[in-house]
Amino acid sequence: MCTVCGCASGNVKIEGQTGEHKHTHDHHHDHSHDHDHTHDHDHSHNHDHSHHHHDHGDGTHDYGQGPAHAHAPGLSQARMVQIEQNILAKNDEYANANRTYFADKGILALNLVSSPGSGKTTTLCKTIEVLKDEFDCLVIEGDQQTANDAERIRETGAKAIQVNTGKGCHLDGHMVGHALESLDPPDGSFLFIENVGNLVCPASFDLGEAHKVVILSVTEGEDKPLKYPDMFHAADLMLLNKVDLLPHLNFDVEQTIQNARRINPKIKVLQISATTGEGFDDWQNWLKASRSVAMIGHEQKQAQPAQDPSTLAQLEA
Repeated sequence: MCTVCGCASGNVKIEGQTGEHKHTHDHHHDHSHDHDHTHDHDHSHNHDHSHHHHDHGDGTHDYGQGPAHAHAPGLSQARMVQIEQNILAKNDEYANANRTYFADKGILALNLVSSPGSGKTTTLCKTIEVLKDEFDCLVIEGDQQTANDAERIRETGAKAIQVNTGKGCHLDGHMVGHALESLDPPDGSFLFIENVGNLVCPASFDLGEAHKVVILSVTEGEDKPLKYPDMFHAADLMLLNKVDLLPHLNFDVEQTIQNARRINPKIKVLQISATTGEGFDDWQNWLKASRSVAMIGHEQKQAQPAQDPSTLAQLEA
């Protein structure tokens, strides 16, 4: 089990570009598959729950005040912080390998994050339709189960790899690296990584992307940025989606933007509708500008050999 988020990924399944099965491996966050995660689970802990200060006076449940801000039976706050640091440090190794690979090939990789039902896949399909005549667009699609979204992406003509995380609630750098082995994106392409629908855990796991793009639907409520501050703090761009529905809703756009900027003053906000195409000119301009930055880095690295994602084997050794 991953103490960062509490998920247990189980068997991760990575399909090929046309849906055929490509890769399955155990991907528990205790990393029994030789990812060199030294978690040293000393089970001689005293199960002293006296630190679980249960103050119910205001209706909240406070499980201690340690730096991990979380609770697991038998684990101290300090021990949980150590495990969390080990997990995230190893993930960062994979993410940095991905980032080097993207930079070497001039690939703009974006990590699309949202709650379920925000219109993330619909937005992605519309985006590919707008870009595909001019650029190569490829997708790594993350869901706990099914290949439904990857199949929708493939209908646009784009290459897509489905990653099923099992019980896991987010993609990580290792999963993305394995997907790249099959996807093999060309130089100068757009790589869209559609993360599992979740506004909590994906905020902590770097995938090697250039930007996190958080998609918020106008049907979700103005206070989402305040409820899930880590995600909005980590994102560079917020797409406020389904604005075509605003005449039918009691939704305060300006309040939502203010809430997002309370958390992240630098966040850029674009209002779009994946159904009508409203705002997609601005979204397309942002994408092209971000790709230009990626291409500048690519040109600076042209004299150096590109890193092959198969170097994952070296990290796993």
